[in-house]
Amino acid sequence: MDLLNLDALRVAPVSSDPFEHLIARGFVPQSEMGHVLADYPTIQKGGSFPQDAVPGGPLFEKLCRALRGPEVRTVFAEKFGMDLSNRPTTLTVRGRCRLKDGQIHTDSKSKLVTVLLYLNEPWAADGGRLRLLRSEDLSDYAVEAPPHFGTLLAFKNGPTAWHGHAPFEGVRRALQLNYVTDEAAVRRSERRHGVSAMVKRWNPFKRAA
Repeated sequence: MDLLNLDALRVAPVSSDPFEHLIARGFVPQSEMGHVLADYPTIQKGGSFPQDAVPGGPLFEKLCRALRGPEVRTVFAEKFGMDLSNRPTTLTVRGRCRLKDGQIHTDSKSKLVTVLLYLNEPWAADGGRLRLLRSEDLSDYAVEAPPHFGTLLAFKNGPTAWHGHAPFEGVRRALQLNYVTDEAAVRRSERRHGVSAMVKRWNPFKRAA
């Protein structure tokens, strides 16, 4: 069973406003929604978790492997004109959004490409829709991406790749894949998200960043 619609990614146009990005709708077919969500890990707290800290069912694990696979890597390399052949990856999982999440930021310099795959039922809320910004002003946006099931948003990181979303609290499922500079960046991500996951697991009164 093909969980990923690579053709949807291949035909997605790359836009440079406000920075290089693409949006592929239907990257995971709608017909797979019930199966994928049934296997998605149950996450009761906000924040990002390393994939191995929140294992899901077999279909979820298969989806994660496919997302990190060579065919997807090749398409992103072509789309963004980058050599990603030897770049390691990180993959984190989100299940819930907190009101404090979505603040405007750029990603760390070690992240070359950021990929967000949303896995939610049709999205009705005004908040929680990621915006790609022209400045550090949430109203100054070029693109807004509702986190509907199967929607993939990818962008090339840089010092002006501002993004964020209006506040939302509740279930908001997303996988975040990053192609990073080197293995040191992978280890830093594992330490940061691993410590965060441990704090959330053992201290329900503390919210880790």
